[in-house]
Amino acid sequence: MRTALVIGTGLIGTSVALALSSRGVRVHLRDVDPERPRTAAALGAGIDEPPDGPVDLAVVAVPPAHIAPTVARLQREGGARACLDVGSVKGRPRRELVELGGDLTGYLGSHPMSGRERSGPLAADEALFEGRPWVLTPTPETDTEVLNLALELVSVCRAVPVVMDADAHDRAVALVSHTPQLLSSLVAARLEDAEDTAVRLCGQGIRDVTRIAASDPRMWIEILSANPGPVADVLAALAVDLDDAVRALRALESADDAKRATGASGIEDVLRRGNAGRERVPGKHGAAPAEYETVAVLISDTPGELARIFADAGRAGVNIEDVRIEHATGRRAGLVQLLVDPVAAPILSAALRERGWSIRH
Repeated sequence: MRTALVIGTGLIGTSVALALSSRGVRVHLRDVDPERPRTAAALGAGIDEPPDGPVDLAVVAVPPAHIAPTVARLQREGGARACLDVGSVKGRPRRELVELGGDLTGYLGSHPMSGRERSGPLAADEALFEGRPWVLTPTPETDTEVLNLALELVSVCRAVPVVMDADAHDRAVALVSHTPQLLSSLVAARLEDAEDTAVRLCGQGIRDVTRIAASDPRMWIEILSANPGPVADVLAALAVDLDDAVRALRALESADDAKRATGASGIEDVLRRGNAGRERVPGKHGAAPAEYETVAVLISDTPGELARIFADAGRAGVNIEDVRIEHATGRRAGLVQLLVDPVAAPILSAALRERGWSIRH
């Protein structure tokens, strides 16, 4: 691949363009908002100029409702040897492209499973896709050259290709991406009118649950509008579970021992099913989940403290598998939770104590 056209220079499109440009591909940038390609070009993502002729690959990074019209127009213009989109919904755009008379041989739907709460070209990162699944949804009509160019793009972005049926993909993301977004927003919405005394008690748990509620509502309306049925199916199943949980909690309020026992059993069932489901979530680098032990370290909110902890852990020969930070309310301090191999936990605790760190249990 020597030339590419990226249509849509938001977070995903600009990140793709940055990755391609870093590998020497000549990338042309296009967007309905003229400021975005200029910003992306200034970041080194490519050039804000139309190509002289057909490019090797066009990457369509526009909202789901605009994918099919954009691809169809590009194909009529003969603007690219191959065209793929990076939208989060796959079935509907493909069906709409067929209705518009588009050519499925030169098109492939794809979805890099990566992102962040921020949007726009300034949030882009060429390493955004590294190690992340990148779904490809070829059809029997997909030309081999198109598939090979898509695989080359995935390789350039250092992602992991996953081949799926388009509708199976949409059901999957409804469960693991679209529904969690709505649930996070629903929980965060409870805080809007909550008493200040309650909000001041917010800890890491509520921050974890509501993190993605900070996402752009306009973007998510476009995504959910393209995949409403599968998301509604997941929510309907969740509604049944919620009704059961409410009944179990009401039973726990009862003065009747038998009812309380039934309620406790119902809640325990939900929690145990949650444990089982959580264990199926892939762990580090997509491998099976691993059990880590937490070493909690008291840290002041001053420059260089995190770097010093990591350096001291490195001197102890301990690899930090993951890290979480819990900030103390009303204090410029917090707890850094270092997740390490259980065998390494006592080694790290002892080494950090020797270097003056306060370890919390």
